[in-house]
Amino acid sequence: MTSVTDQDIDPAVMRKQYRSEIVDEGSLAAHPMDQFALWFQQAADSHLFEPNAMVVSTATPDGRPSSRTVLMKQFDGRGFVFFTNYASRKGRELAENPHVALLFPWHPIARQVIVTGTAARIGRDETAAYFRSRPHGSQLGAWASEQSSVIESRAELDRRYAELEARYPEGEQVPVPPEWGGLRVVPEAVEFWQGHENRLHDRLRYVLDGDGWRVERLCP
Repeated sequence: MTSVTDQDIDPAVMRKQYRSEIVDEGSLAAHPMDQFALWFQQAADSHLFEPNAMVVSTATPDGRPSSRTVLMKQFDGRGFVFFTNYASRKGRELAENPHVALLFPWHPIARQVIVTGTAARIGRDETAAYFRSRPHGSQLGAWASEQSSVIESRAELDRRYAELEARYPEGEQVPVPPEWGGLRVVPEAVEFWQGHENRLHDRLRYVLDGDGWRVERLCP
């Protein structure tokens, strides 16, 4: 068996020089969600794989963290929305501790967006509207998977799905699972990170200040 120390790849010598334009404070939008909309469009135009993929980090009330990648499905001036089973690990943790961090890792264009804020459930009408827009198979999958719970085997998961597929064939409306829905992350700080040469990156962070936002530059 090959040990870790026998590997030829040394992460300590892996380096990339990021070449891009300096981000000036004066070029930023007044509101972080407007700036996010601009960068998100540029990420999509760069043909990144799933630019709406984000790492969601939550924690238990006693501070034990967990992270996972999910797909952001909506955003506007109120914040960022993703959907999940509320009984999942992230759903349970956010119910007990609403503080959350998001990370959009747009590595091919040397950019990141880092969000900290609080999460709350969206309305059931909003959840239902999005659920009905999902492909039929994804709707069935939301019922088949008791997200984050232990399951005996892949065969058991496939059996559950097959039963649902027989009960709700293509074209028949699938009800919204009662424990499935959206969570909106309302930002308190949003950092826009742009990589540069010599590790002199731009880090510009919007911080909620009363009813408005202020921008501060962080050392890289």
